[in-house]
Amino acid sequence: MEQFGQFLPLILIFGIMYFLLIRPQQKKMKDHQKMVEALRRGDQVVTQGGLIGKVAKVKDDNEIEVELAEGVKVRVVKSTIAQVLSKTEPASAE
Repeated sequence: MEQFGQFLPLILIFGIMYFLLIRPQQKKMKDHQKMVEALRRGDQVVTQGGLIGKVAKVKDDNEIEVELAEGVKVRVVKSTIAQVLSKTEPASAE
């Protein structure tokens, strides 16, 4: 029982670290993954490099084509999208 008492602070520290650091980071990663999967043509996005543009084309793999200015398009890896500024409305089925 005395040896268990020595490990109790270590167990408590790990538990606190899990709830304060690991769990929120996992949630943030899951939310980012959902955001990236929901990207559509016409969405205005910000890349991790700070470039703001509009999604021109969603490619099949893990990249998209972003239009930074009229006629200026760049290929961007989906996971480098930091934020979606505005979403486009889905097309109606009419």
